[in-house]
Amino acid sequence: MRFRVGYQNLLLANPGIDPWIPKAGTEITIPHKVLFPLYYHFPHPEYIVINLPEMRLYYFRRGSLWVFPIGIGVPGKLPPEGKYFIKAKRARPTWYPTESIRAEDPTLPKVVPPGPDNPLGNYALYLDRGLYAIHGTNKPPSVGRRTTHGCFRLYDEHIEFLFRSVPIKTPVYIVYDPLKIGIQDSKIFLQPYPDVENRITNPLRYILNRLDTLLAKEEKKYQIDLLKLDLALEKLDGRIYEIGRIID
Repeated sequence: MRFRVGYQNLLLANPGIDPWIPKAGTEITIPHKVLFPLYYHFPHPEYIVINLPEMRLYYFRRGSLWVFPIGIGVPGKLPPEGKYFIKAKRARPTWYPTESIRAEDPTLPKVVPPGPDNPLGNYALYLDRGLYAIHGTNKPPSVGRRTTHGCFRLYDEHIEFLFRSVPIKTPVYIVYDPLKIGIQDSKIFLQPYPDVENRITNPLRYILNRLDTLLAKEEKKYQIDLLKLDLALEKLDGRIYEIGRIID
């Protein structure tokens, strides 16, 4: 919570270190560096991208970029991938638990007013499809975990920034991309995360398809170092690996 990077991302970047009681003097890596694939650049001056397995939200606004960790849905509760819009914004939102949520916890009231018991926190941005929202939380340690029924939880200062910055009708793209590919200076990079929903049966084919998408217009060839790729896929730690190069 101190570094605002989210639980999962901190845990993946520091394998073998006890996340609850690390030994005194232990050095840890704070994973701030991110790779944003070119194939998610959309034709809008302002938009949000949510990458589910990475548990991060990207906010683009006229050449500027903000990156925030998020909490996402538990297994079976992820929202469908695709394009959404911000349809409404609420400060001090009221929470209306659905019947399915109340069936899981019969002690919940039908209406939860603003306050410390409200899981939406102080601000909420509602999406135009389903009952999904980007909101705060009354449980900050849940950011970077799978703890929701489909919504996205942010730290208080992050959701307040989005609430004040993001206009109504801003596009929101929900994607599922655990193996992010990017290219810079003719070098190919991979930022791998666990495939939390076990959707990718062939990681190599997945990566090659992404590269083909990136390079289709330029008709360039590339070369992959399979040893480096295997190492990155073995770790799945959210760090950025150089795995190949573009061939002139």
